[in-house]
Order: sequence, then structure tokens, then C-alpha cells
Amino acid sequence: MALIVQKYGGTSVGTIERIQAVARRIIATRDKGNQV
Repeated sequence: MALIVQKYGGTSVGTIERIQAVARRIIATRDKGNQV
């Protein structure tokens, strides 16, 4: 298990759709067995 640091801000969380995409990316990383 690796510790993954993901940083988001600005346009990557500027809309509801982008926030949802970020959330999906975080969940996928965690589901692969990593700490986020």
C-alpha cells in the first residue's frame, strides 16, 4: 500500500461535474489499495 497525495484546486474543482470527477479519482485510487 502506498500513500498517495493528490492536490486539487482552481478549475479542477470549479464545477459540480469536476468535483464529482475528482471524487471518482480519489475513490479509484483508494480502491486500488492505496492510502489517499
